[in-house]
Amino acid sequence: MSKNKHQEKNDEPIALDVQLSKSEAFIEKNWKKIAVVLGIAVVVVVGFYIYKHYMQGREVEAQKAIAGAQTAFAQQQYDIALNGEGNVKGFLKIMDEYSGTETANLAKLYAGLAYAKTDKTDEAVKMLEGFSAQDDEMISPSAIAALGNLYVQKGDKEKGAKTLVKAAEEADNDAISPICLLQAGEVYESLGQNDKAVTLYNKIKDQYFRSAIAQQIDMYIERATK
Repeated sequence: MSKNKHQEKNDEPIALDVQLSKSEAFIEKNWKKIAVVLGIAVVVVVGFYIYKHYMQGREVEAQKAIAGAQTAFAQQQYDIALNGEGNVKGFLKIMDEYSGTETANLAKLYAGLAYAKTDKTDEAVKMLEGFSAQDDEMISPSAIAALGNLYVQKGDKEKGAKTLVKAAEEADNDAISPICLLQAGEVYESLGQNDKAVTLYNKIKDQYFRSAIAQQIDMYIERATK
């Protein structure tokens, strides 16, 4: 046994030499192909960093460009916010000109809310469905909640309730989650699915007991269990 082990140890460098020789032979035979592959790899890596730097520059431009539309939105000038006016670029143009940036994604959210405010439900749904939710506790869950309410408004209550529950789960905080769960519960009540409503109301009571809604949730539970 000891001899075999000793032999294995002695054979290891030989085996490595053979492997290296094979690699060298392979490289010598296929160096053109390898050069092409390495060249492509370098282009991809360099291209990524150039793109990243380019997008960072575009992000700064986009953030400056969206300011006017955000102001118009805050002033409830939704048509200007959407389509722009004068030096103000609307959300729709920002989405097009700065496609791929986080600001363009945010513009899509704003556009969805602006359409919702002007009762253009289908356009609002399209925008909010296209919004890429991020890993945050406020903006993205609020966007999902808005979409859930729009589904309800369009008559798809089941989908709306599920979307509101999703928004509550994504937020998981006392500010947004209780509101979404309460809305979803009331939708389920309107569908005659009181058991689901009670489950959501109890979740508010148990998990978000610090919220203002939790202080009044017992009357909702009582109503749904009658």
